[in-house]
Amino acid sequence: MISVCGKRQKNLVHFFKMERGLVACTDIVGLIEKLNINHNPLDLRFYIVSSKLSLKAVLLHNSNTLPSIPVGNSLHNKEPYENMKILMEAMSYDKFKWKICGDLKVITLLHGLQQGFTIYCCFICEWDSRAWSFHYSRIY
Repeated sequence: MISVCGKRQKNLVHFFKMERGLVACTDIVGLIEKLNINHNPLDLRFYIVSSKLSLKAVLLHNSNTLPSIPVGNSLHNKEPYENMKILMEAMSYDKFKWKICGDLKVITLLHGLQQGFTIYCCFICEWDSRAWSFHYSRIY
């Protein structure tokens, strides 16, 4: 038996491109127009979920009244920062400048902090938590 549901994405496939095991939407404006959604970058936020084995990216509407739009997916890639960089370049993130949402791991990777087990995961942890005079004031 053949499922009708398996062919729903047929008219959306040309908006996506596969590069080094990462599938990403390369024409965001075209995809959003095809889905009959008014595109205002200020109304959307870019949500990234990363784990040891996968990376997923979705555009979410700020009021949560519109459905989420999956725009990137990667399975079995080992360098999460490189995959996020490829994903954001393929989607032309610099052009849209959506606000980025994600867990602490994703945000630290995007800010370029060290991966793995670190002694100081943020700048505040470097000093005694009671050293209020150093918080938010020291620049490297």
